[in-house]
Amino acid sequence: MDQARSNSGFGCVPLSNRLENPLASGIVARSLDRARELRSRITRERERERERKVAEDKVCYCGEEKAMEAGDGRRTVRILCSKKALLASPPSVGIRWLIGSPRFISPLTIVASFRCLHTLHDDPFSPDFSKEADDIRILLVRGFDIIGALFVGSQNRKEDANKAIEASHKLRACLYDDKVSHSMVAALSNAESSEIQFCVSAKSTVSEVESVLYEDNPENILWDKGCLLRCQMALKLPLYAPSHEKLDCERTVSSLAKHAIGRLRDPCTAYLVESADTSSDKQCSVVHGKDLDSVDAKSLLCSSFSLRKGSNTPITREKVDAIRVTVFSNPSRSEQKPGSPTIEYLAATKPTRFSTISLRLDILCYTSQDIDIATTISELVIPGLIEQLKTMAYISFSETSSGQTELCPYHFHPTGFLIPLTAIYDLKYGEMEEKQGDLRKSLHLRLGLPLDRPLMRIANALKFGHKDKRGSNATRDGSSLLLRNVHFEVPASGVSGGALSLIEGSYEYYHYLLGGVDDNGWGCAYRSLQTIISWYRLQQYTAIDVPSHREIQQALVEIGDKDPSFIGSREWIGAIELSFVLDKLLGVSCKIINVRSGDELPEKCRELSYHFQTQGTPIMIGGGVLAYTLLGVEYNDATGECAFLILDPHYTGSDDLKKIISGGWCGWKRPVDSKGRSFFLKDKFYNLLLPQRPNMV
Repeated sequence: MDQARSNSGFGCVPLSNRLENPLASGIVARSLDRARELRSRITRERERERERKVAEDKVCYCGEEKAMEAGDGRRTVRILCSKKALLASPPSVGIRWLIGSPRFISPLTIVASFRCLHTLHDDPFSPDFSKEADDIRILLVRGFDIIGALFVGSQNRKEDANKAIEASHKLRACLYDDKVSHSMVAALSNAESSEIQFCVSAKSTVSEVESVLYEDNPENILWDKGCLLRCQMALKLPLYAPSHEKLDCERTVSSLAKHAIGRLRDPCTAYLVESADTSSDKQCSVVHGKDLDSVDAKSLLCSSFSLRKGSNTPITREKVDAIRVTVFSNPSRSEQKPGSPTIEYLAATKPTRFSTISLRLDILCYTSQDIDIATTISELVIPGLIEQLKTMAYISFSETSSGQTELCPYHFHPTGFLIPLTAIYDLKYGEMEEKQGDLRKSLHLRLGLPLDRPLMRIANALKFGHKDKRGSNATRDGSSLLLRNVHFEVPASGVSGGALSLIEGSYEYYHYLLGGVDDNGWGCAYRSLQTIISWYRLQQYTAIDVPSHREIQQALVEIGDKDPSFIGSREWIGAIELSFVLDKLLGVSCKIINVRSGDELPEKCRELSYHFQTQGTPIMIGGGVLAYTLLGVEYNDATGECAFLILDPHYTGSDDLKKIISGGWCGWKRPVDSKGRSFFLKDKFYNLLLPQRPNMV
């Protein structure tokens, strides 16, 4: 087979979005006009503000670095994550890599730690740096960096401190080509104790720090000036390879990266920068490849596109405030003179096969709002795209013999982590494929996540885009919108000195008359069951649809608990029937607590609190003719004062969140209110259904 290559393309990496598209051209043209108009009004003000803040940052960082070098007692390691997250639970002998962002927050600040999984010769303190770098390169969002290592199980303090610093430098050298410009942290801990000792490398020496500070409000430090950028790009890579020879993946990927770097910095390439919500009054702008280093392009700061105010985190699983960067190719800006297309003919010297590999790049970057957008694109976005392209291309080329891969990056923010993370999954065989499960398990081990919760499944990936008009509580289920996580808007319980324990994860609010089903007066337990099953769906423990009343009845008939005449009836069900349905439809086991009177429920608060801390699932409470869903408890162990967070399925109105909260349909309930009225009846017995969390990732 012969090969032909046009000199007007991107070599083997064509950009997917080209400005020859009239719609795309119009978008960029309008954006450019708008950006010029807005820029003329704000450039001077932004430049003055930027100069002031940069000067402050330089004074702060330079002062800290000089203090380290001079040894004047001001060396402080700041830790934003908890000690439990830093060590992982239980602590395992070996290395944990320390993560920070020395470029955008003070250099000796630890925001997270990753466990070292790949070692040599079964020695937990001898990392396989190549394999570790391959994994962490995917996982770590650009803008964060390796700032040290924690040796758990350290025996020789001085020797291990030097080894930790040396290991940190070696890992970072495998990750990036540039030299380390920040100090490295060595942390040492024995396996029996949670105490950690910290040292810092200053110049060529390693010395102890003067103080260690665990921050009370870590989000404020990370996000007060921090922001996220997201860039997506779809590519189709033509691959010519000898038919009967093994592909030289490293050489192919190296050639690919070389073409990509040149193309992404080409004058013909344009970067459209927008806020997360395109309907907002925040400006948008276009930065061209040839302007990335120009003074004019550096006058526009990232804060011009951020929607956030203050230090609130831009990340929730349902919505991420990330500046959007879109890459376009604009041949009309080419410095080459117009001419006829030319074709270079390359004759194949041996039988060759041709294939096309499709890749969808998707990167996140962390930066400061005070950094200009051109520098961010040049030093974070472009390198991030190149690294992800190389990684995904290498995986794809390596597995061409086993068929076409379907690689796709996803971003996550698992519980307990301050920073976002990235994982690349092959969707060819789906999430339930064994290899996919092994990859998720390794991610849980590296991040110290529990092995019984599917925190890194695709449905738990971050959602990008602007807020729904109904707020962040709305989600789509078929053709109808269901409210989600309505307890987020509930005021505090008022329990003095109480320990709060809540449901973990998301659920949908099912109540009377929802979906046009008239179950008023008999369907409250059905609705509570639907809410519970929605929790298992949203946490990705099951893919089944939330069952209807009839399907619930059908399940009970199929297991022999009810007669066939039960289907289509209006008969009540209780905690026992709910446990049968959960076992049949989901394979979920349940624990049931019985109390003889509503007066005894406060005595169960300690047990209920433990359930929410360890299982995190919604609880169904059934008593007399009523059923409720319990979402949390707050309990003062010393005084016995308590409150129950109740989601009431007896609500019959429209899905108006304000009406639901103000009407008390979701809220904290005291056993006895201020008027002496009991919420739980004294003369009724109650069954509490505590669904258990499956053991899976």
